[in-house]
Amino acid sequence: LIQESWRRVSGSPVEHGLVLFTRLFDLDPDLLPLFQYNCKQFASPQECLSAPEFLDHIRKVMLVIDAAVSHLENLSCLEEYLCNLGKKHQSVGVKVDSFSTVGESLLYMLERCLGAAFSPDMREAWITLYGAVVEAMQRGWDTIPQG
Repeated sequence: LIQESWRRVSGSPVEHGLVLFTRLFDLDPDLLPLFQYNCKQFASPQECLSAPEFLDHIRKVMLVIDAAVSHLENLSCLEEYLCNLGKKHQSVGVKVDSFSTVGESLLYMLERCLGAAFSPDMREAWITLYGAVVEAMQRGWDTIPQG
């Protein structure tokens, strides 16, 4: 279900990533300050969503999802990569709680892009995959000494 749905979405990563991040900023506008490039703070989500550097970030996020989908049968081979990604997100000020909002935004994007094809079973499969990815990223979080 995941691979079938991802094939339909992955052909337009920036377009679908924009749906995901637009939803993310709608749900939690306080995340906007986390995205700064060359010390420039964005005045609005729209300004951020149109910045070339942010579009690169969207491509990277979609590549991470693509890697998880491609390694569905053996997610453990991505463990080190995802742990490091978790460390990187912690170092720029992302809170673990924000990942639930990202998950909601991912499901919203899939539902918007797939329409009626996004079944309840497909939704559950994506929730399971996303949960496994976040758990691996959190293990990276847990390896950073506090203080």
